[in-house]
Amino acid sequence: MIRELLLVRHGESTANVAATAAEAAGSETIDVDERDADVPLSEKGIEQARALASWLDGLDLGAVAGGDGGSGTAFWCSPYLRARQTIGTAVEEAGLEPTIRVDERLRDRELGVLDLLTRRGVEARHPEEAARRHRLGKFYHRPPGGESWSDVALRVRSVLRDLDDLAGETGTQRVVLTAHDAVIMLVVYVCTGLSEDDLLEFARGNTVTNASVTTLRREAGASWWTLDRFADVDHLAEEDAPVTVHEGDRDVRPH
Repeated sequence: MIRELLLVRHGESTANVAATAAEAAGSETIDVDERDADVPLSEKGIEQARALASWLDGLDLGAVAGGDGGSGTAFWCSPYLRARQTIGTAVEEAGLEPTIRVDERLRDRELGVLDLLTRRGVEARHPEEAARRHRLGKFYHRPPGGESWSDVALRVRSVLRDLDDLAGETGTQRVVLTAHDAVIMLVVYVCTGLSEDDLLEFARGNTVTNASVTTLRREAGASWWTLDRFADVDHLAEEDAPVTVHEGDRDVRPH
């Protein structure tokens, strides 16, 4: 069985920068030319990805503390460019050559008609969706053409089942999983057994910072995981890399 999940959020992206600037300026739209899957890292994001190499250097990729005889570390990643750039840069800087499995289930949450709109833009251009979101709540609101948090949770559950199958086949006990803030929040939700209210309360006070590492561990035979560390950025400080806080999924913090 998988005993340790290391959840890496991608480094700062150019869209993160554009979205934060648009919110601050009170704009209705976010100026991004690329489709979401093709958004690259910013210069700071590349610096953060390089700093992740020092964290990888500190891992024993062949063993898991407290493991039960299995070995090895698997690398899984979102197909989106910013995630692939993050882990790809980190492993290259660390001098590693792991096989990185890209899985579309780890992609960022799809926002449908609300894509590239700020909070102000949603309220101005789709007031009916703003009202529906308020009524349904963030966990279950699915914008037209997009996904709810519960939809992403279904993707996460499917990935976790496959990871345990991988462990049974190969003895792998640790997975480094590089993805997005909403995906990481929902992995924590699924693995630790939070309720909807617990998850939203947790999201109010916690942000998945760029290039951070969230650690989940599970004892042999246990049903639930323990959240060991959340959004750790010590490796960034050690390498004098910038720490940036951007809500990639602008629904992460209730408002």
